Amino acid sequence: SPAIIFIDEIDSVGRTRGAGLGGGHDEREQTLNQILSEMDGFEPHESVVVIAATNRPDVLDPALTRPGRFDRQITLDMPQKQARAKILAIHTRAVPIDDDVKLDKLAARTVGFSGADLRNLVNEAALLAGRRGKEKVQKADFDEASDKIMLGAEREEKIDQEERRIIAYHEGGHALVAKLLPGTDPLQKVTIIPRGRSLGATEQVPESDRHNLSRSYLLDRMAVALGGRVAERLVFNDLTNGAAQDLKTVTAFARRMVCQWGMSDKLGPMTYNQGEEHVFLGRELAQSKDYSEHTAREIDQEMRKLILETEERAQTLLSSNRRKLDKLAQALLVEETLSNAQIDRLFEGMENEGDGKHGKRLDKIDQHDGELAVSHAGLPGSGNGREKEGTDET
Repeated sequence: SPAIIFIDEIDSVGRTRGAGLGGGHDEREQTLNQILSEMDGFEPHESVVVIAATNRPDVLDPALTRPGRFDRQITLDMPQKQARAKILAIHTRAVPIDDDVKLDKLAARTVGFSGADLRNLVNEAALLAGRRGKEKVQKADFDEASDKIMLGAEREEKIDQEERRIIAYHEGGHALVAKLLPGTDPLQKVTIIPRGRSLGATEQVPESDRHNLSRSYLLDRMAVALGGRVAERLVFNDLTNGAAQDLKTVTAFARRMVCQWGMSDKLGPMTYNQGEEHVFLGRELAQSKDYSEHTAREIDQEMRKLILETEERAQTLLSSNRRKLDKLAQALLVEETLSNAQIDRLFEGMENEGDGKHGKRLDKIDQHDGELAVSHAGLPGSGNGREKEGTDET
């Protein structure tokens, strides 16, 4: 002493003893017992500080967290917007950035990024700028680096015209529902370029870091997620497996709304244990279910009701805005990626068509209206803290 002892991933040796599938583990439990013994052996005035880190505090043995041992718990959340801006300022000190890069806007767009993610973002953007022979890192470099980190590397893959058309309508369905629902997060962009495991993506960025999720907001999120599937059925009178991840997202939201957040009118303000703990991570193999089979059926019915009502809502929105959906899909087939501002200009042009006026429109779309522009490029997948409704790869 004086000394600081830091134990990373303490849950690897500090899990609850005798729990989980397979029961106890002699070596691990002996290690835990020795740690507990050593922590009790310090003299009152010895200058030894023991610090441990874990992302699973719920599986730790109670003997570790009682007073006199690890009795002070500090929760480290992901950095908020102001903190992200300061972290970006630190990592860009040695990087020449262009005047078009606004760190506060970049911080707002990187919801859910950790400090390491932000450092990686700056490094990737600098590498891209260097490969292109630029003297300064520009906003376009940060945008592409963000896509690569969150959505995966761009794939050079040729997709036939009919599949591209399906993907364009699928992503157009997500994007149009997002535009039509004011309660959901603002649309950032939509693309049909393959990246990672995704064939297309619709990206939304929250205006601020959210801590509370309202029922109406969750229903809007579900409607956006179902927009792709609804668009496929509306246009092609058929369905593909491209909505697999969307359905997982919607089902997870519905289950939590009914079972954890008390958002079911029929079941009321109650929570229902689902026994979803992993038995290998220090939980008991046999977990009791705290509701009857009749209640289980009611839970299923309420979840199905929420999902079907939300799907019908998305169906109504897209059916009543079919011309916009067609126009958006055609634009995606030509441009492959559209920003929120480009979509606004596209729809503004449509609204002015009937009275002889000409709104601002994308030049390339004006020239190739209705064509299936064949191209091969790359698209985004999902991101930390961001919302992405993507077309799954077969």
